[in-house]
Amino acid sequence: MHPLLNIAIRAARRAGEVITRGMNRVHRLEIRAKGQNDFVTEIDTQAELAIIEIIRKHYPQHAVLAEESGHSGGKPGQEEEFTWIIDPLDGTTNFLHGFPQFAVSIGIQRRGRMEHGVVYDPLRQELFTASRGEGAQLDGRRIRVSSHVGLERSLIGTGFPYRSNLHWLDAYMAMFKAVTQATAGIRRPGAAALDLAYVAAGRLDAFWEMGLSPWDTAAGTLLITEAGGMVGALNGAEYQQHGHILAGTPKVYAPLLDLLAEHLPESMRA
Repeated sequence: MHPLLNIAIRAARRAGEVITRGMNRVHRLEIRAKGQNDFVTEIDTQAELAIIEIIRKHYPQHAVLAEESGHSGGKPGQEEEFTWIIDPLDGTTNFLHGFPQFAVSIGIQRRGRMEHGVVYDPLRQELFTASRGEGAQLDGRRIRVSSHVGLERSLIGTGFPYRSNLHWLDAYMAMFKAVTQATAGIRRPGAAALDLAYVAAGRLDAFWEMGLSPWDTAAGTLLITEAGGMVGALNGAEYQQHGHILAGTPKVYAPLLDLLAEHLPESMRA
């Protein structure tokens, strides 16, 4: 195992311990609203600090991009060789309601290219990992995207627009209707990093969502490509670790891209 991945796993497990301990006192947590339907708790902050502490101990020269604390580290005025992209608790709203679907996500980027990724589910203690060129694993066992062909009988994951993305709600609902009519069903568990990991493991055949951030997708996209899947933007362009994402097994990805394209608003087509 690559040393960077080993440290990422250690950091994800440490954050997972912070999260599971926090579940026993959810009703007493300090909660702050970052925006509409977007919350942060002291558990998010503590888990993020735990991750960054481990990174700084082993790689003090590396840069960090974290959901709660933003960008830190690296050398001012110089291109960053390594950047750790962190979501300490993806699925905070689920966590606050005791809905058991949330995860820690850590991606490691080298000169702008994802090299290592970890998504850790602290409740199920499932550890999804990937390193570029070495495949994707779940608890040390190799995983692959599903072999499903076509939209019929496929199971698709998604995330509803929220925060500043509500202006896309009408377009999204048109997509939702079209996908519902063409597939076996849609699931919206509420933690994009874990949804992407499920695509990599073949539990979902594809996934799409609008308006995501780098910490939502950094680790998950590498998991999918290393598991044999495809990742792109909803307009067919290369996905740049932010914005509107489509991911899936190759023979579901292509027809789903065509189906969603029929309902893209003009602002997304560029």
